[in-house]
Amino acid sequence: MRSLKPSCRRGLVPALFALAVLARPADGAPGTCVARSGATVPVVVVVELYTSEGCDSCPPADRWLGSLRGRADVVPLAFHVDDWDSRDWKDRFAQPKFTRRQKAALRANGARFAYTPQVVVDGRDEPGWSRLPATALQANRPATLDMALTLDDTGIELALTPRAGAPAALAGYLAVVDDGMQTRVDGGENRGATLRQDSVVREWLPWAWSAAQAGALRFASRTVPEPGATRHWVAVATDGAYGRPLQAVTLACAP
Repeated sequence: MRSLKPSCRRGLVPALFALAVLARPADGAPGTCVARSGATVPVVVVVELYTSEGCDSCPPADRWLGSLRGRADVVPLAFHVDDWDSRDWKDRFAQPKFTRRQKAALRANGARFAYTPQVVVDGRDEPGWSRLPATALQANRPATLDMALTLDDTGIELALTPRAGAPAALAGYLAVVDDGMQTRVDGGENRGATLRQDSVVREWLPWAWSAAQAGALRFASRTVPEPGATRHWVAVATDGAYGRPLQAVTLACAP
């Protein structure tokens, strides 16, 4: 564990569901794909990693997060922070707003300070991430919202419908996520290394919703995946700006 060196529009109202990773054309809408939550009690977990290409203790955490890809019960997300950047070298995936997000979430997740690599499991700091058994990455909860993510030629729509027990005020984010990238690192403690990068958040679009009614929110992505990378989209709903994840849905559209 290493210490760090010193939008989106308003959202909708939905309900909790079992994590679904679906990609298929919407009925009667060629070129559209959709992922929906299920009606059953969910098995949902969101694993967020704060990392940097300049941190020599981060690659093992990057590989561990990569090992979670493809699991139906886990949403892995890598947020690259810019604390390790210098005037001569920058982590190409790092964004200042990810660094601000990590520090703003400290009070909620229980960490005493910001560090890399930091793993946050379902909104809680998890310094023992490397020893977590697979069963620890599962949480059974009663469903309180339904979510649907739809991608078409005009952008991405997140639809939410509350169920009984849904919080009156929700927050969350849409993440544009890329897998299968490689970087030859030219600076920091990993200088000269070639790193594989998976589950990298390229765009983070937060939303908030305070009305106990169904609604829909549209997003427009401003990045394109680099050659060789594959892209998917993740929507997460939480019980506060930095609170416990209530629901997540992943959309992966076939090319």
